Amino acid sequence: MRPPYLLLDIDGVLIPFPDTDGSTPATHTRHDVVPAGRSAANPVTVWLNPDHGRLLMDVIRTGLVTPVWCTSWRQDATTLIGPLLDLPALPYIDLPRPQITTSHPNGYLWKRDHVDAWLGDAPAVWIDDDFTTLDHTWAAERNVKGTATLLVQPAPHLGLQPEHLIEVTTWVSQLPTARAA
Repeated sequence: MRPPYLLLDIDGVLIPFPDTDGSTPATHTRHDVVPAGRSAANPVTVWLNPDHGRLLMDVIRTGLVTPVWCTSWRQDATTLIGPLLDLPALPYIDLPRPQITTSHPNGYLWKRDHVDAWLGDAPAVWIDDDFTTLDHTWAAERNVKGTATLLVQPAPHLGLQPEHLIEVTTWVSQLPTARAA
């Protein structure tokens, strides 16, 4: 059986949202990037923690997960964000561009239906800052059906922390397929 997917969001996970005073964590470095379809005269400023690349690679190198971007950054995740963190080119879920005014139009994360269809019955660890109770219920239901699923939810103003990746590695290493490998 293939390793579980490690689905990685960017905004609120690798790029923390500024606090009310506009500050970002001191661990993060400012970068200006130009997403596809945007003018170079109008870049997007992002703050990234250079340690995240190393920490993520430590998890990826275990071979216990298959990393995939799961973000509204889509292909820009692998062409813009990944290189700034020294990550290899990773595949991405080609999420649609819905016309929504909230990230929870149905009471749960807008990505979830697309992720559910993309995953099928594949096991997954999904790191995103924007889950609701309904998303956690969805993950629990997948687990009951025998499809290992873990949701990891960093605080959006802090983003990904080392303990999140310890949680991922610990959980994945305890799956029956990991122990048999």
